[in-house]
Amino acid sequence: MDKQIRVAVAGANGRMGQEVVKMLAQDDQLIFTGNLDTRLAADEVNKQMEEMKPDVLVDFTTPHSVYKNMELCLAHGVRPVVGTTGLTPEQLQEMTERFKEAGLGAIIAPNFAIGAILCMKFAAMAAKYMPHVEIIELHHDRKLDAPSGTALKTAEMIAAVRQELKQGHPEETETIPGARGAEYEGFRIHSVRLPGMVAHQEVLFGATGQTLSIRHDSINRESFMPGVNMAIKAVMNMDGLIYGLEHLID
Repeated sequence: MDKQIRVAVAGANGRMGQEVVKMLAQDDQLIFTGNLDTRLAADEVNKQMEEMKPDVLVDFTTPHSVYKNMELCLAHGVRPVVGTTGLTPEQLQEMTERFKEAGLGAIIAPNFAIGAILCMKFAAMAAKYMPHVEIIELHHDRKLDAPSGTALKTAEMIAAVRQELKQGHPEETETIPGARGAEYEGFRIHSVRLPGMVAHQEVLFGATGQTLSIRHDSINRESFMPGVNMAIKAVMNMDGLIYGLEHLID
């Protein structure tokens, strides 16, 4: 068997954290070292890290905690696998540079569902040929950020290959502010928040006489666990930070 990997979980008592703990228990290569309670005072959190001695910290906390938790990983030589979105572009660039300097692997992924990653990649493929596009993302009503990290990552991947185009009628007017959604590089992102949902995204393309819809649905949080497992094992062989699980998928 490959070398065992010691894994701590920040937010182990949360809904995603509980799924991570169950996944770790089912893989003999992974050892759950405990819950990192980042709500404690800084010296207590440092003490927890020293006692648990994890190789990897899986972080499913809040957008307000992730930057601090990544700094903690740098201080202790721990490799983070982060599923919490909310870092600013400037913070992401800073962390990319700092983890590269430290020679330490790190993965930040807006979405760990393999199907969601394929949805993003397929959307980027389609955008080369069908540049008229809108993104609709739907999540549970306890989600803190909008649009979702997955939608933003999808939009970035689309914008990188899509011809420059401002969509819609040039004289269109919103009779209710926000009716057309958020604008990103000339196209729109719409966020829906309702109880009963988990994580869903649909990317709609329109062209003369045809439409294309690419959709992914996470029915439960267990859907993210194969991606988390893959990221934990991959980050042990990395010496810098990557943003997005698509970098691990051919």
